[in-house]
Amino acid sequence: MQLKCGQDAIDLICAARARDAAWVTVPMEKLDASFFQLSSGLAGEILQKFVNYGINLAVLGDFSSAVAASKAFRDLLRESNRGDSVWFLADFAEMKEQLRTCI
Repeated sequence: MQLKCGQDAIDLICAARARDAAWVTVPMEKLDASFFQLSSGLAGEILQKFVNYGINLAVLGDFSSAVAASKAFRDLLRESNRGDSVWFLADFAEMKEQLRTCI
C-alpha cells in the first residue's frame, strides 16, 4: 500500500487495529515523495492520524537524502525519534533496539 493521503493512513490504521497491533512499520519507499516536502502537509497529516488514533508508526529506510535536502525534515526526524509514537529508523534491527530502550 502506498501512503499518498490521509485516507491511506486511516486505512492502514484500521488494518492494524483489526489485528490488535501496537506498531505499524512502513518502508519509506511506500510514502509518496511529497511526504518528504513538509510544505505539502502530507507528513503532518499522516503522522497526526497515527498519533490521534493511538497506533505507533515506524518508518524504515535511509533518510540521508531527505535530511540533506531539508533542515525542516531533519528536525522532524530528530524530534519524532525523541518520542515514543513515531520513529524514523534505518531497519528492523534499529527498531528492536529502540523498543528495548523504551520498555
